[in-house]
Amino acid sequence: MRYFLALYRGFFGILTLAAVAVQCAQGLQQDNFQLSNFFSFFTIESNILAAIILMISAYGAWAQKRNATFALIRGAAVLYMVTTGIVYALLLSGLEVSLQTTIPWVNTVLHYLMPIVLLVDWLIDPPARRILFKQAAVWLVFPILYLIYSLIRGAITGWYPYPFLNPHNGGYGKVTVVSVVIAAAVMGLTWLIARMTRLRRTA
Repeated sequence: MRYFLALYRGFFGILTLAAVAVQCAQGLQQDNFQLSNFFSFFTIESNILAAIILMISAYGAWAQKRNATFALIRGAAVLYMVTTGIVYALLLSGLEVSLQTTIPWVNTVLHYLMPIVLLVDWLIDPPARRILFKQAAVWLVFPILYLIYSLIRGAITGWYPYPFLNPHNGGYGKVTVVSVVIAAAVMGLTWLIARMTRLRRTA
């Protein structure tokens, strides 16, 4: 099992980094491409984190090493990728040009495949210790900081990573409403992903 996990994680970690690199390389060939914008997408950031976590986890599986702190970080990566997949499916599907994921296979890897890969990995190899919701709540820090960063940077540059964060599309009231709804959903996912560690331990 540990060899399968190591290969599984290593393969998808490398695939994800390759997808990000290929899409970035294509973007650099365009005159209006800005590297700072590309790396300001939650999708790109969460996928890079997921790839790094997978490759570290691959080594951990191979060497049969576990760490409670790393398990918490791993759970964060799962949350961010599942959030990426759900938000893309519900709010962003079809906007590949504005999301700068114009290469079909790259879009499939980053928005469809990797959320599933991270969730499956969490289910088949849960942390050795149960994660409580109050511990998992730390996962919410990054999405909150990302929202603040995106709104402040957008107000300065005039560029927003996603339509629902752009106040020009209905004002800050609409941005607030959508952000609160997404935040509530993310909190629910946080509870669910943490809860999975309890269910697996008692199964």
